Amino acid sequence: MKRYLFLIILALGWTGLHRVNAQSVTVDATIDSLQILIGEQAKIKLQVSLDADKRAIFPVYPDTMVRGVEVLDVAKPDTQWLNDGRRTLITQEYTITSFDSALYYLPPMEVMVDTQKYYSKALALKVYSMPVDTLHPDQFFGPKEIMSAPFAWEDWYVAIACVLLFVPFLLLLIYLVKRIMDNKPIIRKVKVEPQLPPHQLAMQEIERIKGEKAWQKGMSKEYYTKLTDVLRAYIKGRFGFNAQEMTSSEIIDKLLEVNDKEAINDLRELFQTADLVKFAKHTPLMNENDANLVNAIDFINDTKEKEDENAKPQPTEITIVEKRSLRTKVLLGVGIAVLAGALIWSIIYVAGELYNYLA
Repeated sequence: MKRYLFLIILALGWTGLHRVNAQSVTVDATIDSLQILIGEQAKIKLQVSLDADKRAIFPVYPDTMVRGVEVLDVAKPDTQWLNDGRRTLITQEYTITSFDSALYYLPPMEVMVDTQKYYSKALALKVYSMPVDTLHPDQFFGPKEIMSAPFAWEDWYVAIACVLLFVPFLLLLIYLVKRIMDNKPIIRKVKVEPQLPPHQLAMQEIERIKGEKAWQKGMSKEYYTKLTDVLRAYIKGRFGFNAQEMTSSEIIDKLLEVNDKEAINDLRELFQTADLVKFAKHTPLMNENDANLVNAIDFINDTKEKEDENAKPQPTEITIVEKRSLRTKVLLGVGIAVLAGALIWSIIYVAGELYNYLA
């Protein structure tokens, strides 16, 4: 009797343990709509509750769930953590549809958890066709005529631009084609400014200094600085040594080697006065300033080079003739190809737009 009672208790314990293990994984399936029209969609939500250390494999449907019911989309599984992370609730949605009116039986969905299979409950889906009122056929009308779209300028901006640019592009294309076919050399004209002789440049600067009248405004230092700078530049251009980097005495000594003393005496007096004004704050008299200006002009006139009456005038323009380079030919060819392609495309585009509008 005790042995029989022990077996009964052991069987009940085994059954309870099996139920506990079976209840550790739950599979549930629901559908959001039991009835749909042909072509409408329904969603099946498959939920699996299991321990966090277990792994679930959901069913995969390639195209159809059952014959007549198509699977359109399978959403990414959504995982929720429960009981402080000890359990998980995994949800996956299947989007289905049907194009045949019928009552469909959707078998239980199989979920594999650690090599063990679990099944959900079965579902049903009723698919209805569109109701047709055969008693009142006049309520149905045939297809309406095709309506023309209203005219909108925005649709023709590109075509108008192609038409406006067609003529300039065509003329440019003709010009490039003629350029590459004639193969003529490139002729350029360079404007040349004839260089004035040193004495003319010096006289122009002296006239400008006279017009400023700096000595009459009490600016003697500025006046003598500009005047001596003009003379130094003239001496450099006329005699060929760098007078701008030399002192007044060095310039006089150098000039004595190449010129007579009478032409230099007045220049020596001018440089001496300029040094006194610039370094000793000397204030010359009015007639002294005028005399130094005259001395500068006399020195330039006495030492300038004599102009050759038989010399030919310098040309103001030089014509340069160059052969057309390979690079120029390549650029012309590329330009012709691009313009020709643009013109052909614009013709095709405008013709297509007109055809679509008039059709």
